Amino acid sequence: MIWNLFLCCLLSAASVSLVVAKTTQVEDQEAQRQAADRVTNLLGQPPVTFPHYAGYVNLQPPRQHKALFYWFFHAQHNAAHKPLVLWLNGGPGCSSVAYGAAQELGPFLVRDNGTLILNSYSWNKVANMLFLEAPVGVGFSYTNKSKDMYKLGDEVTAADSYAFLIGWFKRFPQFKSHDFYIAGESYAGHYVPQLADLIYKKNQGVSRDSYVNLKGFMIGNAVINDQTDSSGMFDYAWSHAIISDQLYNNIIKECSFGDENQTVLCENHIKGFLRAYSEIDIYSIYAPVCLNTSPKPASPKLVVAPRLLTRHDLWHRLGLPSGYDPCTEDYVVTYFNREDVQRALHANVTKLPYPYTPCSGVIRGWNDSPDTVLPIIRKLLNAGLRIWVYSGDTDGRVPVTSSRYSIKKMGLRINEEWRAWFHKGQVAGWVEVYEGGLTLATVRGAGHQVPVFAPAQSLSLFTHFLSSNTLPSSRF
Repeated sequence: MIWNLFLCCLLSAASVSLVVAKTTQVEDQEAQRQAADRVTNLLGQPPVTFPHYAGYVNLQPPRQHKALFYWFFHAQHNAAHKPLVLWLNGGPGCSSVAYGAAQELGPFLVRDNGTLILNSYSWNKVANMLFLEAPVGVGFSYTNKSKDMYKLGDEVTAADSYAFLIGWFKRFPQFKSHDFYIAGESYAGHYVPQLADLIYKKNQGVSRDSYVNLKGFMIGNAVINDQTDSSGMFDYAWSHAIISDQLYNNIIKECSFGDENQTVLCENHIKGFLRAYSEIDIYSIYAPVCLNTSPKPASPKLVVAPRLLTRHDLWHRLGLPSGYDPCTEDYVVTYFNREDVQRALHANVTKLPYPYTPCSGVIRGWNDSPDTVLPIIRKLLNAGLRIWVYSGDTDGRVPVTSSRYSIKKMGLRINEEWRAWFHKGQVAGWVEVYEGGLTLATVRGAGHQVPVFAPAQSLSLFTHFLSSNTLPSSRF
């Protein structure tokens, strides 16, 4: 009996030792992968004191055939004590690297001739910033099963992004305990709340090893409710003198907002609406458009709901907001298609059979997209997450009118009435705060990609969101 007990103890100790050894081996492998992902010789990069990393996270079974690409920047100062923020661009099918990191809020902004400039208002001044290309088929992210391109949608994107996060935290365990936030714009109005909801669900009862320390999210010019997204867009175009009274009244009369099945008359009126925007940039109605006539790879632009418009080819047109230089997207396409840039970023390791494009040209359909995410937002607000919605007020695609209509539809009590907020003595926008802390803020003079047009104001907005501080209510 004693001998059997002794033998059992020996076997148990051996099993524990085996598990510990295996765990240590896995941790060592991930540490090596983290070191291998460090970017050290990126073309045109100015010198910086903070490290950055790029590469792939291979998803675990049953998604082991998928690999998602990321670019991660430590905070510029005191990274060990700063929050971690995941940034997502929308589309669906557009790259957070090509837009968020390289044109908007990353520390390096791509310019002509393969040069990078330092962004004085990079969001990694106040947070550790993680940019993800999701789902597969976007940017450098890929799958070994071509049929996956026909199975994409909101649900798959959320599930794959969650699987990526779990894998990424294994590679970067030092950030596991940091306060974690998600931010994004445009169709990320779907991505961000849905991923936050999945994290919230998974956090219930999971082991500490898989727990994600989610604190809240922030979404800008966000698609969140089809019906109000549509009505707000047409109201905005009329109120900004872009469409005529007659066209506006015809759209109101003939079209059913939020419905994909429309009458022939409605279809014709929508074509007229798109023609009205054909000579200007709908994403920033007062900005110049790029007049560069050089050949461009064909790819959809920032195509977003409402679904009323998604079938019209005129929507796929030149005119992305790109700040003071409207041709920045051209520079990004050239830059990320360079082999030396891809090598430095540890990207395109499988030699994808198609060029890099800011918005995917290989996704073969989008299978699920709910009419609204307002119930998810309300649920997570009630769960205590910090939620801010912001809107650049010169965007005609998902305009401030749409955001105001959508928030109003939630029927929340107003805790702080509509008022101006300030940055460096000037009105930066307007803000209203609702029960549960839900905050709706505008950014004055900014288009769809707010950090491009109002970089200082957007950094101030982001900083106040992270600290949960009220936006300044006076000039000084």
